[in-house]
Amino acid sequence: MTSMAYQLAHMRERAKGIGTRNQAVKFCQQDFETLRAKCLQTRRLFEDNCFPAESKSLGYNELGPYSYKTKGIVWKRPTELYANPTFIHDGATRTDICQGDLGDCWLLAAIASLTLQPKILARVVPPGQSFEENYAGIFHFQFWQFGEWVDVVVDDRLPTRDGELLFVHSETGSEFWSALLEKAYAKLNGSYEALIGGCTTEGFEDFTGGIAETYQLNNAPPYLFKIIQKALGMGSLLGCSIDISNIYETEAKTPLKLVKGHAYSVTGAEVVSVRGRSVELIRIRNPWGKVEWIGPWSDNSSEWNLLSRYEKIKLEHVAEDGEFWMSFSDFVKEFSRLEICNLTPDALTSEVVRHWNYHQFEGTWRVGSTAGGCLNHPATFPLNPQFAVTLEDVDDDPLDGKGGCTILVELMQKGLRQERRLGRDTNTIGFTIYKVPDEYKGRRNVRLGADVLLRQNPVALSSTFINTREVCDRFTLPPDDYVIIPSTFQPHKTGNFILRVFTEKQASTRVMEEVIDAEIEEPAVSKSDIDPHLEYLFKKTAGKNSEISVLELVPVLNQAISERPGLNTRGFSMETGRNIVSLLDKDGSAKLSLIELHILWQKIKKYVEIFKKHDKDYSGMMNSHEMREALSEAGFHVDSAVLQIIVSRYANAQYTLDFDSFVSCLIRLEMLFRMFKMLDPGESGTIKLNMMQWLCLAIN
Repeated sequence: MTSMAYQLAHMRERAKGIGTRNQAVKFCQQDFETLRAKCLQTRRLFEDNCFPAESKSLGYNELGPYSYKTKGIVWKRPTELYANPTFIHDGATRTDICQGDLGDCWLLAAIASLTLQPKILARVVPPGQSFEENYAGIFHFQFWQFGEWVDVVVDDRLPTRDGELLFVHSETGSEFWSALLEKAYAKLNGSYEALIGGCTTEGFEDFTGGIAETYQLNNAPPYLFKIIQKALGMGSLLGCSIDISNIYETEAKTPLKLVKGHAYSVTGAEVVSVRGRSVELIRIRNPWGKVEWIGPWSDNSSEWNLLSRYEKIKLEHVAEDGEFWMSFSDFVKEFSRLEICNLTPDALTSEVVRHWNYHQFEGTWRVGSTAGGCLNHPATFPLNPQFAVTLEDVDDDPLDGKGGCTILVELMQKGLRQERRLGRDTNTIGFTIYKVPDEYKGRRNVRLGADVLLRQNPVALSSTFINTREVCDRFTLPPDDYVIIPSTFQPHKTGNFILRVFTEKQASTRVMEEVIDAEIEEPAVSKSDIDPHLEYLFKKTAGKNSEISVLELVPVLNQAISERPGLNTRGFSMETGRNIVSLLDKDGSAKLSLIELHILWQKIKKYVEIFKKHDKDYSGMMNSHEMREALSEAGFHVDSAVLQIIVSRYANAQYTLDFDSFVSCLIRLEMLFRMFKMLDPGESGTIKLNMMQWLCLAIN
């Protein structure tokens, strides 16, 4: 109940714009301006109790309190390391990011690319921060996290050893924006150790809110150089790396001085003319600030003598600084993968470049209700959430030269790094795309069932199901209606996710869900309709009162239901009896008349038939993944959020329901629908209650 209230409160905050770029969520409820003002007033430097200068902020295993790697670490402020530290000196540049003793080169490569986009950098590193004006030992940074922007406050106590910063640092030494940015990101993810290992795309996305895609260079599309140029021209962030075959190759150098298992930034792509022949060149940045490629087109190679002075200036041919040029053909040969982060429209202010069109959905997989697994599990696959996209216009300049609509689809699971400390496994995730049948096109309040999904082949699939934070793929599809189904590989895996869609042209999207409603019959009953046996049981129990209470009702029902074959039931509980009386008692006596009992019995007979139909193995139990269809047959239409609550409330540990739980659920649903419709006579879809009214209804 509390978690549901939290989710509703969060939805209302999102509706007010909280979590957007202009109203970032306050991480740990810490407000930068308020905290800084308090520190300035009391003349005390800020100390962050939410991420203290202690061993637990460093890590939990490799950087845990008993690890040799954390011995001798002293937390110091920049003012204790330098007489005149600076936050940003002469602008943030790629040379401000040099890797320390933390294996987060993937993150530093993303930060280095970020410096190429001053307006994007200003979003992550809010301006107006320094060690001079209003210095109070407190700084703040903003990150994109699973669909919303988060403002993270940190103090400036940094881990050092022998008077030197332990982790990321600037080449100039006295500049600290990158070290403090790394600390804020570590706080967001729980510890510095949580940042060890990763893909540059993750940093790209968390700095921009963009959507990332990965290309394996041994299987690169023929138009990849054009994609790179187009991406750089649109302000996208790019990274590359060389895969390793074993742990001993980590940070090993190739004969031409490229580092294996290390994340680089891609910062440029140009075409030059060499003796009348066009040569594609690509510029790479090593976040170490040193160790460069020494092959063709490296800093001191002879190839530069073949270019004009103008072309050399255009390519910013520079000295040893960790950045270098190489031919694109060598790049594809030497590197293993390329990662591109495509930016959302709100991240781009230029009207010259094209903007992607962007759509985002949030969803959950819950065991027993919406965790259906991949297509290998046809019995449960249709349970997964469904999201529709309508593609109408083909691209103006398709990269592959073919007509169609470009669409990027990304599925991202939440909380990956934060849960490492708990030892939780990562879900293996992917998605499937189907064409929407003609009879369902444009319809919003509908889901595609097994009869639709299992009789046709998907038009596209994610390239793999993989246990990483996200999977992203680019497709070119004909104009049409499509439904995207995100899933884990195995069924019955719990997780939260966001699904994001980028299209080159305008597209419409919608959640595929049934409209919440109920078809409740109001039977007209006369005394002649009443079952004689039921009347006998009633009179035997009620006596002269002509009504029976909850305590009397339950034995009557249990005796009647015991005579129904094929039900493995222990009888109705007192809770179910109370729900029944609450539903049918019209005069407030807390008792049922014979007519009311007859109405109840008609409902129960209907529910018996539905229950038996979905008890496929005749065990007397119904699998929870059958609940949506069973509810629909009973006249109740609910969406996935309500279904998840129903399964959580009424299913057992094996995610099955006995007959008592099934009836209790249906009775409760009917009661809730009746109450809502009674309090909403205008059918506005909203009711308003004060505290007393809410408590009375909730407890009833």
